[in-house]
Amino acid sequence: MNEWVGPDDSLAQAIAAERAGRADEALKIAHRLAERGSDNAALCNDLGSLLNRLGQPDKAEDLFRRAMALDPNRADYIINAAIAATRAGRPAKALGLLDEGREKAAHLPKYWTVRANAAHSAGDLAEAERSYDTAARLDPSNTIASQGRAQIALERGRPQALTLFDAAIGRNPGNPYLWRGKAEALAWHGQLDAALDLVRQIVRQASTWVEGLTLLTQLNLANGEEDFAAPFRDAAAKHPGDPSIVAAWIDVLAGIGLHEQAAEVARLGAQRFPQNQRFRLLRAVQEGNTGDHAFAERYFDETPGQDEEHRVHEARHRIRHGEYDRALTCLNTLLSAQPWHLSAWALRDIVWRATGDPRHDWLHGQDGLVQFLAIENFETIADETIAALGKLHDASSMPLGQSLRGGTQTKGQLFQRYEPVFTTLSESITATVDRYRENLPAADPDHPLLRHRDMPWSISGSWSVRLSGGGDHHTAHIHPGGIVSSAAYLVLPDREAGEGTLEIGRPPPDLFLDLPPLQTIEPEVGYLAVFPSTLYHGTTPFGAGERMTVAFDVIATHD
Repeated sequence: MNEWVGPDDSLAQAIAAERAGRADEALKIAHRLAERGSDNAALCNDLGSLLNRLGQPDKAEDLFRRAMALDPNRADYIINAAIAATRAGRPAKALGLLDEGREKAAHLPKYWTVRANAAHSAGDLAEAERSYDTAARLDPSNTIASQGRAQIALERGRPQALTLFDAAIGRNPGNPYLWRGKAEALAWHGQLDAALDLVRQIVRQASTWVEGLTLLTQLNLANGEEDFAAPFRDAAAKHPGDPSIVAAWIDVLAGIGLHEQAAEVARLGAQRFPQNQRFRLLRAVQEGNTGDHAFAERYFDETPGQDEEHRVHEARHRIRHGEYDRALTCLNTLLSAQPWHLSAWALRDIVWRATGDPRHDWLHGQDGLVQFLAIENFETIADETIAALGKLHDASSMPLGQSLRGGTQTKGQLFQRYEPVFTTLSESITATVDRYRENLPAADPDHPLLRHRDMPWSISGSWSVRLSGGGDHHTAHIHPGGIVSSAAYLVLPDREAGEGTLEIGRPPPDLFLDLPPLQTIEPEVGYLAVFPSTLYHGTTPFGAGERMTVAFDVIATHD
């Protein structure tokens, strides 16, 4: 039996290196130990825990599984394997492990909190809610269960979310995320003034906490304050040595299209933090977005691409200047490392279109990739759905970092809310998406969408948008978190020809390209537009009235 206690690479040495902050050394020792192997379940578990802490959940899961095989009756090995699988981005696999080990581990509160986290990651908020409730019943003092119950109640729109956050804060008053959650619950339930007062108190006490600053900025925007980003300006002045505040400030401004202001802040960041390369990149990006390309040209000519963010933005810069070969070099380099990077595919298609490359026809020109379908059972569900959504929008605002220019967007996961009306809507939408898949071209392992054609699909993010006439619209954008994007039309105003049209394939305005949309869709109430997530899409403004849609992303399930 190998106990991993050699003179040069013991588990104790690896843990000591980790505790001393020498992560690279700890990993080197841990990898040697993992390669050597052991038939001691406890040691496999301990090494798995180390690798999980060091950010290598895949290798950790393998070790936990070995521990499970060596000692099948240990509940903690099952739970640890599920934790690692969730961290590795395989929550469905984690849930499968927990199902297999339920008889051995279900008496433990930790089993249920781990299960809740996996279900949350898998997008099943109802299962997460049930699991947190079970953990709380088994251990009423469990702080993880208390916080989880409150967060899931918020995301599902439960009216008791505020009460649950107060209870969780009572058990753990020093947790800033609980206070942030309470503020969000106040805002979501229409108590905007109370939410603003609470977040202002949070920010006064934690003025470098970027998430708190972002929430206050969002609430200021919802409250109609012209100087909505003042919290970031004030925090940056108070803490001039903190680069995270300035970086988040840039992201907030750029996220709602205020590129001139974002460029000004990026110049401040580059001046204040001259050794921080990212601020030079952000300055290049934002000045390029305004149409001032001189700095961006110098930056990208002098600075070789090192990471994903740099390569995407250099490609955008090269496209603006018609340097299509150089843009493709950036994108192809990125795609060689990340073959299914959807933003890179979307930009590569724009280059193919601009240069007449026939590969565009393969990527986006095949029949059936864009479809406009009647929503299943719409007439039966329309009135109740529209009324329920109207109430949600009355307590919603324009979000930060999204494609909206005006209007409101619902918060949380719409199809995961507790009200039955949204479950029924989800079922109708899912049935319509199934028809879309049936009409797709044949599976193709090289295509970013069609490679998933015959795999299990599920809906991830879901939300509703309400726009009013007078200029509200969506700017051209993509949804890189899914494989299929959508727009379902529930309410439409009387429109002049060309108003409120869905434009699919028109490049975003910051690329300064005069390419027309590949396809335009005139909206119809009760219909759903579905298309690959690699296609840019946006809407034209309309003159008057109200437009209410539901949108969602589809993901493929590989577990």
